[in-house]
Amino acid sequence: MTTKRAGLTVVALVSLLVFAATGVGWSQVHRLTAGLSTADVLDPGAASTTGEQNILLVGLDSRTDAQGEPLPRNLLDQLHAGDSSDGGDNTDTMILVHIPAGGGAATAFSIPRDSYVRLAGGFGRHKINSAYTYAQVAAANRLRAQGVTGAQLNVQAAQAGAKNAVQTVEQLTGLTVTHFASVNLVGFYDISEAIGGIPVCLNAPVRDAYSGADFPAGEQTISGAQALAFVRQRHGLPNGDLDRIRRQQAFLASMAHTVLAAGTLTDPAKLTKLVGALQQSVTIDQGWDVFSFAQQLRNLSSGQIRFETIPVGNTDLKTSDGDAVQVDPAQVQAFVQQATGGAAPSTVAPPTTASRVTSRPATPPAAPPVTAGNVTCVN
Repeated sequence: MTTKRAGLTVVALVSLLVFAATGVGWSQVHRLTAGLSTADVLDPGAASTTGEQNILLVGLDSRTDAQGEPLPRNLLDQLHAGDSSDGGDNTDTMILVHIPAGGGAATAFSIPRDSYVRLAGGFGRHKINSAYTYAQVAAANRLRAQGVTGAQLNVQAAQAGAKNAVQTVEQLTGLTVTHFASVNLVGFYDISEAIGGIPVCLNAPVRDAYSGADFPAGEQTISGAQALAFVRQRHGLPNGDLDRIRRQQAFLASMAHTVLAAGTLTDPAKLTKLVGALQQSVTIDQGWDVFSFAQQLRNLSSGQIRFETIPVGNTDLKTSDGDAVQVDPAQVQAFVQQATGGAAPSTVAPPTTASRVTSRPATPPAAPPVTAGNVTCVN
């Protein structure tokens, strides 16, 4: 069921959508959307002509907020986030949400951060989470040479990174991205705190010094630094990043249920905190009328978001960038087309026996997942 910053991102999307779709006053919706950061990251031809929407959600390993200002050192320490040299601005969560024309059930495709692909922008073959970083660094160097500094440099370089991430995902999946949203490190912390925590469930206890994850087995409610640690952990999990994806998907489904069912949007205090959290941490593409968009999706609920993970092969693929995850773009595109109810593109040839990959992890989970109440238990 998704990735290091999940970061977000369906968290942010669901929050944005239910603001308008569940009867929250226009003044609150306007307050939210008027304060959101925007970026010019989509090609002019990206607007949907069929009514279908493909929304790329990314969680950024970023040490700046949505306005390009550095995050406080004490907060980074609390989040086990290191400093600006740790992780850079990789897109450690990438989820492509497909919504059919007229709304209805959505399909969220998780893309493993270490998927080894050809990056857009002429940067060669690397892990997909670096598509953002390569373009961001190149843009930052160019901007510095032009005398641009500070928050302005960070914002413009981030925009270049986002554009390249969008184009790389389009190459891999065959879908045209019509909208984009990103969330930074602090977003998970603030959004989960604002809604009063998220119920999760683990099959076994875990403890991981890298992410700060330290949880018992069973059902529990987490928020803040705990929420970030829960979706970040991959060390010590039986299937590494694939188990982290399942964790994030379970977390996001539970978060959507919490927002939609728990009166978050009718509680003035929670609503104020949620608006502030979204404004500080979320960036969306220019021209996205979130209110009008949400009005089209009144039937969308947590039960109508189906989570999928793109098919993968060898999860220990040896590359110049270290161990990576093998993916076959042809099979990914066929899988996406089938999952969204469309025919596979005629230009996509069936994968050969040598290149065929499978959506099942190389090592099966230690035990079948069980459920506690309405919460899916995961590794």
